[in-house]
Amino acid sequence: MIIGIAGGTGSGKTTVVEKIIDLFNEDQVALLSQDSYYKDNSHLTMEQRNAINYDHPDSIDFSLLCQHLLELKEGRNIAQPTYSYQEHNRLPETRFTEAKKVTIVEGILIFTLKELRDLCDVKVFVDTPDDERLIRRIRRDLKERGRDIEEILCRYEDTLRPMHLQFIEPTKRYADIIVPEGGNNSVAIRIIANTIKDKLRTQV
Repeated sequence: MIIGIAGGTGSGKTTVVEKIIDLFNEDQVALLSQDSYYKDNSHLTMEQRNAINYDHPDSIDFSLLCQHLLELKEGRNIAQPTYSYQEHNRLPETRFTEAKKVTIVEGILIFTLKELRDLCDVKVFVDTPDDERLIRRIRRDLKERGRDIEEILCRYEDTLRPMHLQFIEPTKRYADIIVPEGGNNSVAIRIIANTIKDKLRTQV
């Protein structure tokens, strides 16, 4: 079965995913990140890559992502792409991902595509206030992605916020479960885990 977890940047999706995975055996859950499926931009210069709007659905290789989800659902292992935020490009290395009982796919834009939504047995939207998301984004990009504060704030004003309002926030209506306050919502995480377990039992 496939669990989709969406929400705005900095909403706490990763924390929710980690806490759900912790409630299952390691051999039961596979994880796919939308960020691994940014399109291959090897043919572009670094200047051109920097100009891409990575918060727009067109930046994602949805065809490959859906193909891999279908393969996992059919019990076949995949070679998941890897991506460098510093280079704004895919890396030559891939990540072996084994087919398991549960596949979690997470990302800000995964519910924008009907084909991908239809693949999900459970759709979760992590809903966190804008100011909290911005703070988390600043901290993450400073620490993990080597960006300065001016670049982060400009990107937020020019692309992150407009794209969130246009593409991400509207997909909340497709969610089966909405999680307020991200990974701090232990009640919602237990509900998600129980929903997954119930569906697994019905599939046996």
